[in-house]
Amino acid sequence: MIVITGATGQLGSQVVEQLLRHVPAEHVGVSVRNTEKARDLADRGVRVRRGDFNDADSLASAFEGAKRVLIVSSNSSGREAVAQHAMAIDAARDAGAERVLYTSHQGVSAQSEFAPMLDHAATTAYLSTLGTPFTTLRNGFYASTVPLLLGQALQTGEIVAPADGPVSWTTHADLAEADAAILADPSLLGDGETPPLTARDAHDLDDIARMLTELTGRSIRRVVVEDEEWVLSLIGHGVPVAQARLLLGMFLGSRNGEFAVTDPALEQVLGRPAQPISTVLGDLVSGSRAA
Repeated sequence: MIVITGATGQLGSQVVEQLLRHVPAEHVGVSVRNTEKARDLADRGVRVRRGDFNDADSLASAFEGAKRVLIVSSNSSGREAVAQHAMAIDAARDAGAERVLYTSHQGVSAQSEFAPMLDHAATTAYLSTLGTPFTTLRNGFYASTVPLLLGQALQTGEIVAPADGPVSWTTHADLAEADAAILADPSLLGDGETPPLTARDAHDLDDIARMLTELTGRSIRRVVVEDEEWVLSLIGHGVPVAQARLLLGMFLGSRNGEFAVTDPALEQVLGRPAQPISTVLGDLVSGSRAA
């Protein structure tokens, strides 16, 4: 059996759907905090069990009989996230899983300016001590982040944000398809850390502004603001201080080139080109016109 955690989340739900294209439903299990949200999967023959990263007993039940377990990284951060990942990793090992897979990030580094990368690095280090074969899926930076960075740009004509650098924005859909393929056949990319699973190109917000200008037919201008000014604006709009600081780290990391790497591995697994960020922007513009 292959078990997936976070199976009702944005990535996990898509991984499950893609995995069901590779293996029968009765060979798939999901670990979710709220089993009611996965009722449709149960109706289709998927084993649904409660699993909570803060409850070792629930994970033992959710992972029972698993040959492979995919641990989708927690929404928590810092020590809490690493502790949750470690609990899930231990539970997978104790359940007898032959391989543990974990959704990491292309920019994973213990020296990153972006705090979640440190969590991924610590989790990867823990996996390496496990004594069980593992795969860390170095997923590209989720393209769904871009609309959040744009703010009111489609209304104001300005993308207002701190200085940034290129990022190889990659869609959840492409990553879910590739992650599922690797989950079904881990030999595709071998043991340990995968190469970065990214789209073909990396783009900064200047590039995004140019793409939006072409897509909308109106001028979209990139406006660079000072880091502290941007942080204070977030706080002024109700964003907690810690969250605002964490988000600034994304810009600091991109300025250092932490997310600029691209690699053909994703497209090799998919057997086709990855979706470019222009597709995501085109959908965003179409949606705004329809609204």
